[in-house]
Amino acid sequence: MPTTLSEAYREHPIPLRHTIPLDFNSVRTMPDSHVWPKSDDFSSDHRLSIPIIDLKDPKAVKLTSHACETWGAFQVINHGIPLNLLEDAESEARRLFSLPAQQKVKALREPAGTTGYGLARISPFFPKYMWYEGFTIMGSPVDHARTLWPNDNARFCDVIERYQKKIKVLAEQLTHLILKSLDISQEDLNWDIASPFTALQLNSYPSCPYPNRAMGLAPHTDTSLLTILHQSAISGLQIFRGGVGWVSVLPIAGALVVNVGDLLHILSNARFPSVLHRAVVNRDGCHRLSVAYFYGIPTDSNVCPLPKLLNISGQTPRYRSVTVKEYVIIKSKNFEEALSSIRI
Repeated sequence: MPTTLSEAYREHPIPLRHTIPLDFNSVRTMPDSHVWPKSDDFSSDHRLSIPIIDLKDPKAVKLTSHACETWGAFQVINHGIPLNLLEDAESEARRLFSLPAQQKVKALREPAGTTGYGLARISPFFPKYMWYEGFTIMGSPVDHARTLWPNDNARFCDVIERYQKKIKVLAEQLTHLILKSLDISQEDLNWDIASPFTALQLNSYPSCPYPNRAMGLAPHTDTSLLTILHQSAISGLQIFRGGVGWVSVLPIAGALVVNVGDLLHILSNARFPSVLHRAVVNRDGCHRLSVAYFYGIPTDSNVCPLPKLLNISGQTPRYRSVTVKEYVIIKSKNFEEALSSIRI
């Protein structure tokens, strides 16, 4: 997958100014480049919350379908990933982002690259920079880890590899639940469900001197089939719900947040919304971390509304067929109009 995505990103490389984060450890005042307009209200509705689904519940298939359809997101408990592994992954992310800036940039993501340290890939689409630094891992973390810790990388690699293994199993389980809710079997798919494209994203939202003027991660949808997020005990994630506005996703110890991505939105013929979400900077001056796992279908596969689903529902397709790679290219050039550009 990294090679294929690199080919896609090579057609639209990101300039270095949109790749290198601030040295947050040395910042005492807020640069104008990171001050978002006062018109950007970062408040949210705390009265509502996304559904919480127990994967051991006999009604899990029905509950998952309803959550995907009405919210595009939910939290899962009893998901099979040990709490100590979630804590270890967060701890290793904190260790990485606590490194000096000059050490972190040794693993800087290439302009047309897919892995390493840097700003969010969506950065060029916004007039102001985000109060954010990230680290993307696809496959083995060893090469980057050796760059960051020449003599002390074994624990990081062990934790990340165990986390990737466990979260992939959960992603497959959730995909099975969601497809079952649509009455879709593996035989109805045009891709090998055992060969997904995946990426692990470590996210850091450092302490900010003026949190009410900074944006952690600007509003966006994910290109994945689905995304599974572990967030630290510090809140910051918000999702957008039509007719309501922004809703905070408050952390629940041991729970994981799951959200629908663009690919699942297309496959479901828009039945499941690809949820718009953002991360705001913590108001209490705390350093917030999260770990996101992006799960998708092979990049050379075609993605379009599932024919069997159209036959069952009697609907006409809302999106034309594209390969995942083609869609990645479209979104890298037309960030906000990617889905509308393939709408029929």
